[in-house]
Amino acid sequence: MRVILTGGGTGGHVYPALAVARYIKKKEPRADILFVGTERGLESRIVSSAGFKLKTITVRGLPRKLSPELFKAFADLTRGGLEARTILKEFQPQAVLGTGGYVCGPVVLWSSLLGIPSLIHEQNVIPGVTNKILSRLVKKICVSFDASKKHFPASKEKVVVTGNPRASEVLGPSREDGIKALRLNPNKKSVLIVSGSRGAEKINRCILEILLDFKARSDLQFIYITGQEYYEKASGTARKKGAIPAENIFLVPYFEEMPLALAAADLIISRAGATTLAEITARGIPAILVPSPNVTNNHQVLNARVLSDAGAAEIIMEDKLTGSFLKEKIFHLINNEKNLTEMSAKSKELGRPDSVDLIYRLLKEYI
Repeated sequence: MRVILTGGGTGGHVYPALAVARYIKKKEPRADILFVGTERGLESRIVSSAGFKLKTITVRGLPRKLSPELFKAFADLTRGGLEARTILKEFQPQAVLGTGGYVCGPVVLWSSLLGIPSLIHEQNVIPGVTNKILSRLVKKICVSFDASKKHFPASKEKVVVTGNPRASEVLGPSREDGIKALRLNPNKKSVLIVSGSRGAEKINRCILEILLDFKARSDLQFIYITGQEYYEKASGTARKKGAIPAENIFLVPYFEEMPLALAAADLIISRAGATTLAEITARGIPAILVPSPNVTNNHQVLNARVLSDAGAAEIIMEDKLTGSFLKEKIFHLINNEKNLTEMSAKSKELGRPDSVDLIYRLLKEYI
C-alpha cells in the first residue's frame, strides 16, 4: 500500500492524518506512507518525530482582500502545484487522502489530474474553502458530523459520515491508568480544564478568578492545563492568590499524553475544535464548551451545537464567560450524578471510535 497523506497548518488537520497513518501501519506494516505539508505548518515539527516521511511544498493561504500578498500567494500556489506534481510522479501513490488546510489544494488537484484516486476528510461542521473546492474532484468526502452533508450539495453522493480518525487514539487508557499517571485520588471526581495549546486568555483569566473556590472543594480535583504561552502568568497569579500549592489542583502548561488526562476526567472544560470534540465523544465525557470566536465561519460554535443539541455538553459563549458563571456551571454539573451520567451516555452516542477503520477501508476500495 502506497499512500500520500496531505494536510496541515494546525493540529486539527495534522493529528487526524497521523491517526490514519498509524492505523495503516498497524494493519499493513510494510505500507509506504508519505506526508506532504509545508515548512511553516505544525506538520513540519511533528510528522517526522512520529516516524513518517515528510516532503514540503511552497504554498500559502490566499488573502481574502486584494493586496500585493494575493499575487505572492498565487505565485506560491503555482510553484506548489508543480512541486506537488513532481512528488506525485516520483512517489506514485495508489491513493491520496487530504485532511484539510491549503496544502491539500495542489496535492489533491494534481492527484485527480494524474488519475490517482483521492479522498478528503472534513473535521468541522462547516467545510473549509479548500475542501469545498476539492469536493468535486475526489472519490469520497469523509465528514465528522452528519450536519456536514448538506454543505456538499453538488457532491452529496460522495459524502460518508466517518467521524474524526483521532477519536480511536484516546480509547486505550482506562480511568485507572489516567488517575495513576496524573497521581490523582481515585475516590474523587476529576475536572479537566484545557485552555488550548497556546492558552486561551479569557478562559485562563476566568479560571484564575475561581481557583480559590476550587481549592476549597476538597472533594474534587482539578487538572488545569494552561497552555504553554500562559503558564508563567497563570502559575504566578495562582501562587499570589494562595490557590497553589494545593492537594487538589494540578496546574501544568501542557500534557503530552492527553489520552491519559481524558481518561481521568469526569467533566471537561475546553474549546470546541473538531479534534477535541472527537476525543471527548469517543470517551463520553460531559463537557462545558467555550467556542473560540477567532475562527473562520464561526465553526467552533456550530461544532459545539452538535453536542449541545444532543444533551452531551453545555455551551458558554466567550462574551458571556465570567469566572462566577463558569464556577456555577462546573459545580452544578459535577454535583449532579444523574445529569453527568446522562450527558456521558449522550456523548458516547455521538462518538465514532471506529472512524479510522472506516477511512482505512474507504482507501482500500481504491487500491
